[in-house]
Amino acid sequence: MIPAPPLDLTGRVAVVTGASRGIGYFIARELAAAGAHVIAVARTVGGLEELDDQIKAEHAKTGKGEATLVPLDLADMPGIDRLGGAIHERWGKLDILVANAGVLGVISPIGHVEAKTFEKVMTINVTSTWRMIRSVDPLLRLSDAGRAIILSSNAAHSARAFWAPYAASKAAVETMMRSWAHETQNLPLRVNAADPGATRTAMRAQAVPGEDAATLPHPSEVAKRILPLASPDLKETGLIFQAKHNRFVAYRQPE
Repeated sequence: MIPAPPLDLTGRVAVVTGASRGIGYFIARELAAAGAHVIAVARTVGGLEELDDQIKAEHAKTGKGEATLVPLDLADMPGIDRLGGAIHERWGKLDILVANAGVLGVISPIGHVEAKTFEKVMTINVTSTWRMIRSVDPLLRLSDAGRAIILSSNAAHSARAFWAPYAASKAAVETMMRSWAHETQNLPLRVNAADPGATRTAMRAQAVPGEDAATLPHPSEVAKRILPLASPDLKETGLIFQAKHNRFVAYRQPE
């Protein structure tokens, strides 16, 4: 089999939320390495600066990829709106959205979850994702091949005991993704969810503290698998990409 050529995203502009660590950090690096200008959004300034250093080092070697750092707490909804305006003013479009940022909340019986914890999970995982979509949807429509990647989780479907807030939040963003994909299916914009599977991240360690992290794939591996969803050649929309199995799966009605 002839290997596929490396993905070329030269001249394309990408937003990655939660870019200061974990999967978002490595997706941002992969996008930059493919030539994209990455607008890296996260609350943690130190993590963003480390990302910028890595992208600059890679750019010095290859001449590809740059980053603009946006320190932003995604609970700041007007800040998300301003980001969309700033992108329009500087670039006039957006080619790629990676909505990666999320919080776990707690692993707990649903009746024991504090209201402030539940509300934070919904604010960061659901409301800020909608607000980001609303802010950049017009910009993605201006691209010749807009791509939106919404990070989800198998928790949205397994509905495991004690995972209710997180599972509900991911089910919500997947439903928003599907509706958005249906709205835009006749446009060049392609919209999909990505399920990274169990990954060696701080969130996973928080959720499953007794697990041997060495048995899980590193987020850099997962990022490489997700990267092709940003390709201008992608045809699929409204599906879930399972990184663990490197495949798209479709939804179906309850039976």
